[in-house]
Amino acid sequence: MQVRYMGFDHVQSARAFHFDVFTEGEPKKRCTVNADLRLFLQHHVRIQDGPALSASKLTADMQKPFEGSHELTSDDLRAYTSGRAADEARRAATRRSRRTEEQLPSSVSDHLKT
Repeated sequence: MQVRYMGFDHVQSARAFHFDVFTEGEPKKRCTVNADLRLFLQHHVRIQDGPALSASKLTADMQKPFEGSHELTSDDLRAYTSGRAADEARRAATRRSRRTEEQLPSSVSDHLKT
């Protein structure tokens, strides 16, 4: 299955993200994921992340039997921000360990000189 972003419509305080879904041996489907923009503000998520979040939501919905409308929920955005925070923490830990490794040889050599 392939999901291709086709644009959005802005309706009051929401965005409707449109996708074409291609599945081998089936006709193309047009799907829409609705997102309340207030949730983006509440969870400190950039609106630019909306299409990618919506594509992930749509892909997850299509992996199981699903009927109804596709919608980004507060839980979806909370999961995204939690994952983003964990990724940032891992990157920060990697940077700290690199700095420690870079500093170690000079500190050890300085200690050995005294």
